[in-house]
Amino acid sequence: MPIVTIQVTREGNTPGANAVTAEEKARLISGVSHLLLDVLNKPLEATFVVIEEVDMENWGWGGLPVEAYRKQLALKRTGGTNSA
Repeated sequence: MPIVTIQVTREGNTPGANAVTAEEKARLISGVSHLLLDVLNKPLEATFVVIEEVDMENWGWGGLPVEAYRKQLALKRTGGTNSA
């Protein structure tokens, strides 16, 4: 019985959204389940998919919280400097 955990950031994919929609989650569950069926021959009813949403303040990259890293990238793109 496979158990797949998908972590997504809790910021949404459309303006004003702060989470992945129920429809998007359903598509992820279906897609992952069918992938395991196709690749490993695991029946759909034996596959569990867990989706975890990670709040923005709980992840980062480049050694910074994600919002600070994105600001740094934006400054680099516009030729600004980051004093933080």
